Amino acid sequence: MVKGINKAFVYGVSVGGSNFTDRTKESHRLKMNFENGLNVVLISPRRMGKTSLVKHVQEIVDKSLIQTIYIDIFDCRSEYDFYNKFAEALLKQTANKMELAIENIKRFLVRLTPKVAFSPDLTSEYSFSLGITPKEYSPEEILALPELLAKHIGKHIVVCIDEFQQIGEWPDSIYVQKRMRGVWQHQQHVSYCLFGSRQHMMTNIFQNKRMPFYQFGEPNYLQPIPTADWIPFIQSKFAEKDLTISEEYVTKICEIVRNQSSYVQQLAWNVMINTQEEVTEKVIEQGVSDLLAQCTPLFIEQLNPLTTYQMNFLRAINNGQHDQWTSQEVMGKYNLGTKSNIAKMQTLLLEKDFIERREDGLYLSDPVLELWLKQH
Repeated sequence: MVKGINKAFVYGVSVGGSNFTDRTKESHRLKMNFENGLNVVLISPRRMGKTSLVKHVQEIVDKSLIQTIYIDIFDCRSEYDFYNKFAEALLKQTANKMELAIENIKRFLVRLTPKVAFSPDLTSEYSFSLGITPKEYSPEEILALPELLAKHIGKHIVVCIDEFQQIGEWPDSIYVQKRMRGVWQHQQHVSYCLFGSRQHMMTNIFQNKRMPFYQFGEPNYLQPIPTADWIPFIQSKFAEKDLTISEEYVTKICEIVRNQSSYVQQLAWNVMINTQEEVTEKVIEQGVSDLLAQCTPLFIEQLNPLTTYQMNFLRAINNGQHDQWTSQEVMGKYNLGTKSNIAKMQTLLLEKDFIERREDGLYLSDPVLELWLKQH
């Protein structure tokens, strides 16, 4: 067995255990929703820790009453991609061993013969593929599976679907959403927690009155973890390594990345590995420089497809322009093209989560991209 290591900071993946920070109020609310059978929609910008929060609540929920299912559908590119992943996750995670999962497949999906695969190291890890197609099962039959399983195991099931915004990019997306809601809203022993990393798309799916999932569940807007909660967490991590960081510098780390959880942990780690005994201003600067270098390949990949006008629009925001986009002065100063072009750019950049809309105008969504653009 591989021995676990105690990581000081974790970023880029969901975190748990001692690396899960605060979220006491949000955890309690989500746990109560799960245990009371309420549908939940989590909406927030990227890197706020939605997945970590959901997985944390999966651990602390009353397991004698609740069976939680976690599904990440980022790689699902079509309706039946989803149905296969949906059914596989339900059947595997509601059974404590492979034999029971196979029995449930035979019980609830009698027209299928699953293909089972084992991990190369011959441990108990296994996976199976169902190969569901429209010939074997209709969408409604697969969407009804959670209710059948809940009655079978005698527990309420909470289905947690990550990257749910992907459904908005499938062929015939609106019809798929109508089918999903049409089945799910009548289930008595199942509830859903739906969340994703594309804030604009998630907001459109759940807050647009014309969309099938409008008001499907309780909306929860996840806010950044306050600096006051980061201070003891980061200081304790440094103390474990016999290092010292002042409240002032923890506050500075949080301010630089606008308290976005993943970036806070990444920058804190960069600072830690450059610290000899105590954090200094120079160490903070080096940590930021390292962070920008780490993000450069990703930012270049993200920005390459953008047109010159779109890049000019991002630069304008970065220079402090947040509104009055159709004024002749702003259009001329930043070379933004025509008024109709500006409207299209705003829509695209919002959909891609490059920018976000606040009360006083448009801002860059990613604080590190903001720093990076200032340097480039």
